[in-house]
Amino acid sequence: MLKIDGQRLWASLMEMAKVGGTPAGGCRRLALTKEDAAGRALFSQWCVAAGMTVSVDRIGNLFARRAGLDDDAPAVASGSHLDTQPEGGRFDGVYGVLAALEVVRTLNDANIRTRKPIEIVVWTNEEGARFTPAMLGSATFTGAIPLETALQTRDAANVTVADALSATGYDGARAVPGIAFDAYFEAHIEQGPVLEESGIPIGVVTGGQAIRWLDVRVRGQAAHAGTTPMKYRRDALFASADMASALEHLAKDFAPRGLVTIGEWHIRNASRNTIAADLTFTVDLRHPDDAQIASMHALLCERFEAIAAKRGLSVEISPHWISPSTPFDPACITAVAEAVQALGYPNQRIVSGAGHDAINLAKYCPTAMIFIPCVDGLSHNEAEDALPEDVSRGADVLLHAMLSRAGQVKH
Repeated sequence: MLKIDGQRLWASLMEMAKVGGTPAGGCRRLALTKEDAAGRALFSQWCVAAGMTVSVDRIGNLFARRAGLDDDAPAVASGSHLDTQPEGGRFDGVYGVLAALEVVRTLNDANIRTRKPIEIVVWTNEEGARFTPAMLGSATFTGAIPLETALQTRDAANVTVADALSATGYDGARAVPGIAFDAYFEAHIEQGPVLEESGIPIGVVTGGQAIRWLDVRVRGQAAHAGTTPMKYRRDALFASADMASALEHLAKDFAPRGLVTIGEWHIRNASRNTIAADLTFTVDLRHPDDAQIASMHALLCERFEAIAAKRGLSVEISPHWISPSTPFDPACITAVAEAVQALGYPNQRIVSGAGHDAINLAKYCPTAMIFIPCVDGLSHNEAEDALPEDVSRGADVLLHAMLSRAGQVKH
């Protein structure tokens, strides 16, 4: 049975890891920076060498196309992202992009043409580490976010997406929203411990769980740290600490599938000897069930407001981004499952805990994902790792799932 060249795929992953590589062995390629542009340029070079044509749309999504015999048919697509967290790993996103490239290289080696065209996509700003929300490029491609809204999104330095696209040369001409694909498959590391703990090399992903990002602002009263007795203080930091503790207890109420995270915390006009008066922090809520995450959100508001009232402060809780639970396409899931079965790889059904571009695509065209284990379940970390044999097996599954949709003609 046809399989990809695992050594070639691994070599490509390691070569890409040098772009924005960190001393600790990870990667820093924030979206639409010079490092991200360098990674895209290397990928484009490899695609041209593989006989593909490259184009860019107006939000900077990068497409590499392999012609099909029926080249007017909707493409069978695959891909992910090349941007990383500030201290990210070598596999998150990049594995999906380069596994798709390895599929094309393998088809070239075997002299196989497909009836439908194949496209590999590098989505812009998937991580959300520079511009928020995350998955900005795929959301704009599918029309979930208007183009002008996306272009005017600003980073912490007040740089707009439009300016960053211009500076890196990725302000392309291809229209958005884009034409829906025949199908979209995304290979990815799991970013959690389930597959590794089970000793299973392939996860057949059935959908993505619900995600809610909230912005919380707590306002008290600034005062002198040395002259204000404790009973007179309206301390925004101590109130926020109570809220953080309440949030952790909230997760226990929805265990084991409810997840909560505070990822950012900022004190405005902070000073060592001034009581914190104005503080903001972020909350990330996750649960596979929409009704359950709505309950989590409602209870969070109730408990935070009670803490603020008790301490004589105010709290504002604002939704920043909401992504409902998203089932994947049954036919695409079946294509992945049949590919795994034909290859003889142990597998299990799994729900994605992380957000992915595939979540946006699933609302636009038939979509499915393939997971492989990552070492110790670790991701968004410079120590992120995967085993070469798992990397190869996931790409084998991707190859046959894509061929099942694209059709093949061997010369």
